[in-house]
Amino acid sequence: MALVLNSDAFVDGDPIPSRFTCDGEDISPPLSWNNLPIGTESLVLIVDDPDAPDPAAPRMVWDHWVLYNLPATCSGLPEGVASDNLPEGTGEGINSWGRIGYGGPCPPIGRHRYFHRLYALDIRLPPELGNPGKDDLLLAMDEHILAHAELVGTYEK
Repeated sequence: MALVLNSDAFVDGDPIPSRFTCDGEDISPPLSWNNLPIGTESLVLIVDDPDAPDPAAPRMVWDHWVLYNLPATCSGLPEGVASDNLPEGTGEGINSWGRIGYGGPCPPIGRHRYFHRLYALDIRLPPELGNPGKDDLLLAMDEHILAHAELVGTYEK
């Protein structure tokens, strides 16, 4: 069975409810996953928007949430999880606002896609990573990905 990523808040391809965006409470949606491959030591979760700033003429990928070293025993994250309530040992990376933590969809124009990507790794990443940006995290993960899953939501103001 393939790795699966779901949310009780929205289904793949559908709009993300406004409570999880800058127009609402700006809290993270609930996420759950299953079917981790044998040998999974840790998980990485990256949420980004490849349509920034305008889906008609995208110029960058905007990173909304970067988590690593989620324990393999973890099967999801509750709605509105804060930094101090993440599973023990979870590391946080820097998002495109230059801070750690979740930043919800807040598109300036048009309907954007928000990719929630979960990666199962065969290692725990070194704590020396600190608070990496997404690119540094992807480099550290290289050649350690056992499986990945994707959940896409959309949002338009």
